[in-house]
Amino acid sequence: MGSTLTGKKAVILGLANDRSIAWGIAKRLKEEGADLAFNFLGEALEKRVRPLAESLGSTFIEQCDVSKDEEIESFFGKLQKTWGTCDILIHSVAFANKDDLQGRFVETPRAGFKLALDVSAYSLIATSRAVLPLMPKGGTILTLTYYGSEKVIPGYNVMGVAKAALEASVRYLAHDLGPNGVRVHAISAGPIKTLAAAGAIPNFRDFLTTVEERSPMRANVTPEDVGAMAAFLCTEEARHVTGNITYVDSGYHILGV
Repeated sequence: MGSTLTGKKAVILGLANDRSIAWGIAKRLKEEGADLAFNFLGEALEKRVRPLAESLGSTFIEQCDVSKDEEIESFFGKLQKTWGTCDILIHSVAFANKDDLQGRFVETPRAGFKLALDVSAYSLIATSRAVLPLMPKGGTILTLTYYGSEKVIPGYNVMGVAKAALEASVRYLAHDLGPNGVRVHAISAGPIKTLAAAGAIPNFRDFLTTVEERSPMRANVTPEDVGAMAAFLCTEEARHVTGNITYVDSGYHILGV
């Protein structure tokens, strides 16, 4: 691709460690020439995020809990003072209580449901609204989803419902923001052995094995694979693409059995 994003400014929300999908995306955007900004959530995560962000040349690394409107406002206010404008927002944020990913979905408590939907879906709306003033000439907003939004994946439970809400939000945001020149995307990645997935989803290794054995490409995907697609969707070559769920899953989603 070459340096197709030279001069572009990208915010990465949700980087956790160097095995995360957000890291794969951040590395690829940097390779393509983008300047990067990052958030972190609390002191413990800052110790992980800051060295990674600095290794990619980032100087904007700030606290932002996306479940708190005042922190979103503060983060993007600082970003506007520092950068003036922003071209790309990567939303790699999701959370559900581990207990709500166990047992039967019907047992999901109200508080757990609200938490999962707030952090995993509403935060895309809130951060899109906050970044919009920084995109006067248009831009790209991209989030991450999973096939459990469409089909029942045992153990995915309330997160599947949250991802379904996230995907619907992508379509409505694409409709709203298109006149502003802002494109909105979701990448539905195949299972990737991130620390969050491996720790929260029961029998996660079985998902990896199933994709490797049954997908058309007979292979699992990596954060780097997702990063490559994310970078493309942020380029001018994708200027008439918006509102889509783009699958990076070795074709697994096309299977009927």
